[in-house]
Amino acid sequence: MQLNVLDHVPAALLDCDARALHRLLPGPTLIHLPGRTPQPLFLTVLLHGNETAGFDAFRAVLRRRGNASLPRALSVFIGNIEAAAQALRTLNTQADYNRVWPGTASPGLPEAALMRQVYDQVAARHPFASVDLHNNSGLNPHYGCVAKLEQPFLHLARLFSRVIVYIERPRGVQSVAMAQLCPAVTAECGRIGSPEGVAHAIEFIEACLSLSHFPAHDVLQRDVELLHTVAVVKVPPAVSFSFDGSAAQICFRPGLDHFNFSPLPAGTVLARTHSSPPAKLEVIGGHTNNDHSSWFDYLDGEIRLARPAIPAMLTRDVPAVRADCLCYLMEPMTLPTHKKQPAAF
Repeated sequence: MQLNVLDHVPAALLDCDARALHRLLPGPTLIHLPGRTPQPLFLTVLLHGNETAGFDAFRAVLRRRGNASLPRALSVFIGNIEAAAQALRTLNTQADYNRVWPGTASPGLPEAALMRQVYDQVAARHPFASVDLHNNSGLNPHYGCVAKLEQPFLHLARLFSRVIVYIERPRGVQSVAMAQLCPAVTAECGRIGSPEGVAHAIEFIEACLSLSHFPAHDVLQRDVELLHTVAVVKVPPAVSFSFDGSAAQICFRPGLDHFNFSPLPAGTVLARTHSSPPAKLEVIGGHTNNDHSSWFDYLDGEIRLARPAIPAMLTRDVPAVRADCLCYLMEPMTLPTHKKQPAAF
């Protein structure tokens, strides 16, 4: 795959919808822009082609500033232009652009080689901070994900939201890779198509560009709602499922995504099963590669939580579930007084 590198923003890009980008740019594009402070902010947008808040916010920031110089240099990677043309997360012929950054489980893929090029170019510029902007398909608050609980990471995430999720996986995620270079955050800007998400992303980009340094004082426990991801829940490829009551091996309850970021007690019913033996969810957890027995009970034709959990990213979007996962399971945590390693899963 060929990386397109520019030192300017094509004028037509500022008025170009994400779906029309393929007519303007030949493919994934890295743009380096100068600023009064040379150490750049690194921004990634459209790693998922249907999640446009980051790209729309980037355009708005540049339009608002006109010909005025940026307060800080800015390197912007515009990712999956092909998928954006069809308003899809990822094309069937592609790997997920947010699972192939350095550290990925699939380093031999063309997409992984592309992200290695981007990573190396940005590393050579010694970035000040990295921001990866996303939308999601379920009902979630705006929140930030960090791979380290060091103070600059927490300050960066807190600049976006008081809700912060501590992650290490999935492997190959941009913010996990960039954490080796600088403070990095994944900023989740709410549902796809939400104007509030774009407005929030604009504010966040502007704040990051104007930030001269990270505060010397610590982020305190009372400043944030800190959670950590302890498991990923998937529907196995061979298992049929539905959200609307139509016939399937697993029928999830209506309004499932309203559970996002809500503490759920053990025994909460998430779905009914209509197969014998009951179809089971796949759970990638901290101890085994299929940790479903410690997270779910399969009793009386129901799938119930076996222990308390806080779900995130629950979605009723079938393609999103197939392409990625049903949800993440989280637990609250307190800020450690010493370095703590994330749960490996």
